[in-house]
Amino acid sequence: MSCSKLKLICFSPTRTTKQVLYAIAEGLQADELTVFDVTRQEGIPDDFDCSKDDLVIIGSPVYSGRLPSVMLERIASLKGNGVPVVSVVVYGNRAYEDALLELTDFAEAAGFKTVAGAAFIGEHSFSTSEIPLSVGRPDFADIDKAKSFGIKLAEKLAAKSFDTSSKLRVPGNTPYKERVAGEPMSPFSQENCELCGACARVCPTEAITVGSHITTDAEKCILCCACVKVCTPGARKMEAPRILKVSQFLADTCKERKEPEIFVS
Repeated sequence: MSCSKLKLICFSPTRTTKQVLYAIAEGLQADELTVFDVTRQEGIPDDFDCSKDDLVIIGSPVYSGRLPSVMLERIASLKGNGVPVVSVVVYGNRAYEDALLELTDFAEAAGFKTVAGAAFIGEHSFSTSEIPLSVGRPDFADIDKAKSFGIKLAEKLAAKSFDTSSKLRVPGNTPYKERVAGEPMSPFSQENCELCGACARVCPTEAITVGSHITTDAEKCILCCACVKVCTPGARKMEAPRILKVSQFLADTCKERKEPEIFVS
């Protein structure tokens, strides 16, 4: 089987996961590429339509060692139909913990055959100029490794040499790390906000409303900080004490550069 049709399915509020998936796709050089970006509600298709000629790559960021619940909800209707799938997670240079296993388990339960998995590094959602965290990742070296991964996948597909006789083994534990529900919080907009609406346009949960001023529904906020990243005047800030404390902890303890990890059946 060569890769005639490639489908990318991603949830990527700050675009780092999408960058990695596109780099893998570049290495694969499929005849036909379809992208389902479910970051926002309107990106969810009526039917993902996975067929036997497809290779599917599912990509997600890692939030506190797990997959975002909203992402799992948006791909819940996926039907694998025995199609080969590659699971990819992107984390902020701390640890991906159970996320890759969670995504692999999800794909298998949906009827896919997991042939490969990978964990890449992206700039942390909480990264700021004051407290930088894995800034610029994925960088050129990461992207090059993602392309090489895609080339390897293409070679394995062409040689029909994937071992699908057993489930792909990836790091992680079951039961997965418990999700801890904290006090609702969100970024806020300062007085220099220009009311351009960029923050609302990228918010994956439609938590932001633009009127005579910006309002944010903290109950809906998933702390992805996409709104902070796209705010050109720098008016959007995340200054909740708990988040600042976590950010400083990460800056102090996660300085060593992590490298992508790749698993192939």
